[in-house]
Amino acid sequence: AVQTVESGGGSVQAGGSLRLSCVISGYTDNGNCMAWFRQTPGKQREGVAAIFTGGGSTYYGDSVKGRFTISRDSAKNTVYLEMNSLKAEDTAMYYCAADRSSGGRYTRLEICKRFGDKEFDFGYWGQGTQVTVSS
Repeated sequence: AVQTVESGGGSVQAGGSLRLSCVISGYTDNGNCMAWFRQTPGKQREGVAAIFTGGGSTYYGDSVKGRFTISRDSAKNTVYLEMNSLKAEDTAMYYCAADRSSGGRYTRLEICKRFGDKEFDFGYWGQGTQVTVSS
């Protein structure tokens, strides 16, 4: 069975940095999209960043561009989210997920490019890790 475990969350002051980690085990990677989403109570889940494992292309939500960086270590089955210049509005529960598409490479790449609108194409969600930024 696929198991996703996020870690690295915590409390920081505005302007600070955190690095989140996501280990996805039991998942067969044939060129897929792995992504970070976040959610605050009462709000819809928001796409933060995505990476296409078939070539390393990365995609970001508008609110985090230039501040966050997604990366992957395939040997460790781990996806990272480096978060810099954190703001109070970055406070949320952060979740990691992988696409569950049965389509080919092109389909999966398109899921990645539009990951913010493709939440339902993702599965294998972890339990989340809380990030709290104080101003």
